[in-house]
Amino acid sequence: MASKGNIDKCSFCGREKKEVNLLIAGIDGHICERCAEQAYSIIQEEVKKDDSFDLNTVKLLKPKEIKEFIDQYVIGQDRAKKILAVSVYNHYKRLAQRIDDDETEIEKSNIVLVGETGTGKTLLARTIAKMLHVPFTIVDATVLTEAGYVGEDIESLLTRLLQAADYNVEAAERGIVFIDELDKIARKSDNPSITRDVSGEGVQQGLLKLLEGAIVNVPPQGGRKHPEQKLIPIDTKNILFICGGAFDGIERKIANRLNTKVIGYSAAKDTDRIERENLLQYVSPQDLKSFGLIPEIIGRLPVLAYLDPLDEKTLRNILTEPKNSVIKQYKKLFKIDGITLEFEEEALHYVVEKAIEFKLGARGLRSICESIMNDAMFDSPSEKIENLFVSKEYAEGKINRTNIQRLKAS
Repeated sequence: MASKGNIDKCSFCGREKKEVNLLIAGIDGHICERCAEQAYSIIQEEVKKDDSFDLNTVKLLKPKEIKEFIDQYVIGQDRAKKILAVSVYNHYKRLAQRIDDDETEIEKSNIVLVGETGTGKTLLARTIAKMLHVPFTIVDATVLTEAGYVGEDIESLLTRLLQAADYNVEAAERGIVFIDELDKIARKSDNPSITRDVSGEGVQQGLLKLLEGAIVNVPPQGGRKHPEQKLIPIDTKNILFICGGAFDGIERKIANRLNTKVIGYSAAKDTDRIERENLLQYVSPQDLKSFGLIPEIIGRLPVLAYLDPLDEKTLRNILTEPKNSVIKQYKKLFKIDGITLEFEEEALHYVVEKAIEFKLGARGLRSICESIMNDAMFDSPSEKIENLFVSKEYAEGKINRTNIQRLKAS
C-alpha cells in the first residue's frame, strides 16, 4: 500500500493531486498523466532504436520470392516484375558486398518503367515497399524545379527518404527512391530558347548527380521554409532509383523508328512481325531521347522495362483476385456495417467493359465501381439490410443515370 505521504502526489514529478487532471494509483506509488505520456514517448523512442536499419539483419530474398510476393498484389506484368525483382535483389547484394582482392565493385542499376496510365507502375513500387527492409519513398517529379524557382528543390527527394528512415543517415544512404511521372520533366522543345526550361531539362540536369552518386547536402525539413536549418550530407552512391512514367505519345516515336529501319526487300516480312497494338514492347533508350530525356540521364537509368497495356482478362482478374482488389475492399466496407455484399458475374464483366471504353486502365475500375456503389453505400447503413446483391441491370442503371446527369450539367 502507498504511504499516506504519497497518496496525493505523483511519485515521479512530485505534483499534488490538485495540480494534475489524473493520478493513477499503484502498489507503492502514483503517476500523473503527464509523466505517463512522457514515459510512453521514451518507450517509443527506444523501440525505434531497436527497429532501426541494420544490414546484418536484412533477409536476402531471392528474385523468385520477391516476384511471388508482388504476384499477391499485382496481376500480370510478369516481365516488369522479373526486372524489378532482379534489380532489388542485386541492390541487396550491393549493400552487403565486400571488396575482395580483385577490387571488383558492383555498381547499381537504376530502373525506368514505361507504361500507359493505370497499368501498375506506382502499384509495383508500393508493393515492393511493403516487403522491403530498407527505407523507401515515392516522390512526384511534377513538383520539382531548378533551385531558385517556385516549386520543390531536387534535394527534396532525399529529404523524404531521410524522413522515411527516421533521420538515420546510414539507413537513408542504402534506401530506394521511386520517382513517379518522370515523363513530365521531359525537355519541352529541341529548339533553344531565351527562357529556361526550369521544370524540364533543368530538373533532369539536377537529377544527374543524385542518380550517379554524390554527396548531397540535404535540408532535413525541406528547402526554403527553414533556411536556418543545418544541412545533412547524404551519399547517394548506394541509393537505388526507380523511375516511372506514362510517356504518352512515345508510341509514335517507336513507330517512326521501326519504319525507318524497315527498308528494302525484307520490309513486308519485318512489319508483319511487329505487334502494332503494343508498340511499347519495342521501346529503347533512343525513343526516350526522342521523347525529351537528355542522354546523360538515360545513361544513368540502364535498366529499361515496359508495362503491357491491360486487356479484358487482366482487368477482370485485377477486379477480384489481388489481396487488396477493388471488390474485396467494397465487401469489407459493407461487412463493417454487417452487410454481405455479392456481385453478379455479368456485373463484373460490365465494369471491365466500361473501364476499357474509358481507357483509364486499372484506375478506371475504381471510378466505375464508385459510381455504381455510391447510392448503396449512402442508403444501406440506415436501412439495416443484411444482404446486398449487385446485378448487371443495377450497374447499368447507375452508370447510365450518372452519364445523363453529367450531360445535363454540361
